[in-house]
Amino acid sequence: MKPSASSTPAMTSMPSTSPLPHPSFLRIWIDLANSPHVLFFAPIVADLRAAGHTVHLTARDFAQTLELARLFDLEVETVGVHGGGNPLRKILNIAGRALALRRLARARRFDLAVSHNSYAQCLAARLAGIPTVTLMDYEYQPANHLSFRLAHRVMVPETFPEQALRHYGASLRRVFRYPGLKEEVYLQDYRPDPNFPTHVRECAARQGLAISPEHVLVTVRPPATMAAYHQFENPLFYDLLRHLGGRPEARLLVFPRTPAQKAQLQPRLPANAVIPDAAFDGRHLIYFSDLMISAGGTMNREAAVLGTPVYSIFAGRLGAVDRHLIETGRMRMIRHHEDIAAIRVEKKTAQPQRFDFRLRALLIEKCLETAYAYWKK
Repeated sequence: MKPSASSTPAMTSMPSTSPLPHPSFLRIWIDLANSPHVLFFAPIVADLRAAGHTVHLTARDFAQTLELARLFDLEVETVGVHGGGNPLRKILNIAGRALALRRLARARRFDLAVSHNSYAQCLAARLAGIPTVTLMDYEYQPANHLSFRLAHRVMVPETFPEQALRHYGASLRRVFRYPGLKEEVYLQDYRPDPNFPTHVRECAARQGLAISPEHVLVTVRPPATMAAYHQFENPLFYDLLRHLGGRPEARLLVFPRTPAQKAQLQPRLPANAVIPDAAFDGRHLIYFSDLMISAGGTMNREAAVLGTPVYSIFAGRLGAVDRHLIETGRMRMIRHHEDIAAIRVEKKTAQPQRFDFRLRALLIEKCLETAYAYWKK
């Protein structure tokens, strides 16, 4: 199922009498640097194009970003790859990708650059003289130092600490703090695909794992060990796999982040687990799962929004958004072996949470305001 344009109208253009040197319909550049960005921006792209704006998409060849872009019928221009786990290579990679993106931006003459904390785009857009908007919802990402200082507008959830904004150099006059979770932006018009469970069973069967409707479907996402904010292994993750492997009622879908991680995980999977050989729409995957266990952030928050019981096995510093979900009982943490033993492996009965249907239109409005204010100077 592809995301549809929001039924809520977004702010679209300035009046035809606007003194702006640029047309009121903008040339907008969105950079997709990671898999979750595809889901986040797909409905935003649809809304912007429906309002008359031109949108150009670039993407980094990392994780499932390109596969998901194809799944969502998004035409992207591929620029760059992930820099790996070495800090020096990571920095050089960001610099190299930024230079390539700057050449592209200057040739296309964009009016606005938008990303969910694409450091390379923020740098490239600044070098090319393009107003830049970045969004972020995790306060312990070291590269916030770069993107928060470069962006003309920084958008974060209301739970994002003000102290962290100051620490990363974000002037509060350039910050917009939005209500709710960023995941509500693209989940607000989600509709379950009744054929998806059959698709999952067929995919697993091709790889020798039988899944029936009676099984407890568990989606598992390992740690982002190559990320700047999580550069270590979590030994509890393999204990988790062994524990779930001993539950005959469970069927595990495991989604590594990189080919190297897949190679490490494959020989250690229990008999009731499989690494799918196809890309799935994450919304359907989480909605139809009975249990979500992840060492990341986005999929956990999606589960909390869609009503799927979720456990976080993230061993890094927990962000304010996730702390809020734990405090309100919408997510549980796995920090010790006792927490693994306490996981409830059962068919789910929860219902999706209520959505803020205004959030996507509000974020689009703030993005466009940034461009109009910049070009009006």
